[in-house]
Amino acid sequence: MTSDAPTTPDEPGTGAGTDRDGDRGISRKTLLRAAVAAGAAVPLLATGGIALARDAARSTPDRSLPPTPFCDDGDDPTPDQMEGPYFKPNSPLRTDLVTPGTAGTRLTVSGYVFGRNCVPLPGVLLDFWQADNAGAYDMAGYTFRGHQFTDAAGAFTLRTIVPGLYPGRTRHIHVKAQAPGEPVLTTQLYFPGEPRNSTDTLFDPALLMNVRAVGGGKEGTFDFVLNVDGGPGPDPTDPPTEPPGGTWAAGRSYSAGDRVTYGGGTYRCLQAHTSMTGWEPPHVPALWRQES
Repeated sequence: MTSDAPTTPDEPGTGAGTDRDGDRGISRKTLLRAAVAAGAAVPLLATGGIALARDAARSTPDRSLPPTPFCDDGDDPTPDQMEGPYFKPNSPLRTDLVTPGTAGTRLTVSGYVFGRNCVPLPGVLLDFWQADNAGAYDMAGYTFRGHQFTDAAGAFTLRTIVPGLYPGRTRHIHVKAQAPGEPVLTTQLYFPGEPRNSTDTLFDPALLMNVRAVGGGKEGTFDFVLNVDGGPGPDPTDPPTEPPGGTWAAGRSYSAGDRVTYGGGTYRCLQAHTSMTGWEPPHVPALWRQES
């Protein structure tokens, strides 16, 4: 791990969502998130607003969870934000970033990934990275870094800690999200009620998580909406009927720099991962780069 907290904040960039409300419209959810950021008391709502349907169900013990996640067709795609200076490729495949003895308040973040037409997206690549409890990023190894894929219902769960603060920024978690064969969304998730939300120039209330205290830790929820259409199409878990020839194969462990052939092309691995059907090299530019 780095021994000192970063001394400079992430630099503002054109991908930040702080000045884009005029372009995408200010939705009811955005306004409610802004109220939460300011510390206002906003009730959990079962329909629309900042809260997710499963949050309202959890607050009422005698109610069962809904069989499907709630989604509002009026939700805008999740805004993008800058990558910042601390991203590293080749993060390990894992959903739990906490190890025995890890300092900090335990945090579980869960949610769903939807397409813009409100269809949950399975097999979405989510790559998370964040600062440790002291506000430092591990640039030598992969502490508090990991990637995962949404399940068949489009759901994900991340176990980590509440990140520490460092100069110039409020608390945040970085993430890259990519549906099969689609562009990569790079963004950040924020915490409600943080004093620095009002002074961080990158902060966007549309990226606030719902966060509640649970025992000695915290639980956060956030649903991503990617700017893609979900719906009928190849299931990432269904094997193709006539797989193209080549050396790439599902179920193998690939390292950065490995080269494979697939469908007549040659590809170089950009990030270590275990391959899976539906994530063939042409479909995942975040993992493979075509060379010929």
